[in-house]
Amino acid sequence: MRQSIRAALLALATMVLAEKSLADEQVETVVVTGSRMPEDAEYNPHVTLKHRADHLVTRVEVICDTRDPAKRKDELRQTLRAMIAGAQGTKTISLSVGEDVLTEFTDGMLDKVIAPDNKVDTSFARVVIRTELTAVDSFDGATQRIRDYVARTPKAGRTEVLINQPFNLGIMAPERYRPTLVEMIAKDARDTSASFGSGYEARVENMQHTIEWYQTGPLDLALFIPYKLTIATHVAQ
Repeated sequence: MRQSIRAALLALATMVLAEKSLADEQVETVVVTGSRMPEDAEYNPHVTLKHRADHLVTRVEVICDTRDPAKRKDELRQTLRAMIAGAQGTKTISLSVGEDVLTEFTDGMLDKVIAPDNKVDTSFARVVIRTELTAVDSFDGATQRIRDYVARTPKAGRTEVLINQPFNLGIMAPERYRPTLVEMIAKDARDTSASFGSGYEARVENMQHTIEWYQTGPLDLALFIPYKLTIATHVAQ
């Protein structure tokens, strides 16, 4: 009886940890700045998983040229706080920091992102704005949503929020799609070898690669694992 209870508790703990791991993983978004097709044509994808990007992403510069350093920093903090509050008041806008991998931008990070600019008496902060994408979104509609959010954000003093970077796509925790892609690859390998007859078998190699992607539309991606498929005759045992 004790062993059964212990096993049940262990299974429950494992399930909770797995759910927490996925939740932690999904707070991060990978920025898609362009096609990540493999350089080796031998591994160009045949099996792909079509996926609407999770976010449209752009990096903005929050800049202030108030002469007094203390006042300048305070105005930047006020504007950044207004941006955080404005994002929290929507269901589609969020703020992040990071380069290739994004994490949530919070009030506790204000002083970490503020830095002196090359111009005299000027400071700035760079943050990332994300808007969540839906199946019915268009690129123009999603970019306008970000522009509208920036326009209605209160700016303290001489602070400006500049959108001067390109709009990119973001995907949350792409490796969570690995089991689906592996199943798709396995099915394709079985179907392909079956087409050659009972004397043939499929051999799949290089499945250790992480998930890659390329852009198929303004807001759409194709996910894939670079791999090598060989159809060969059965080896006698």
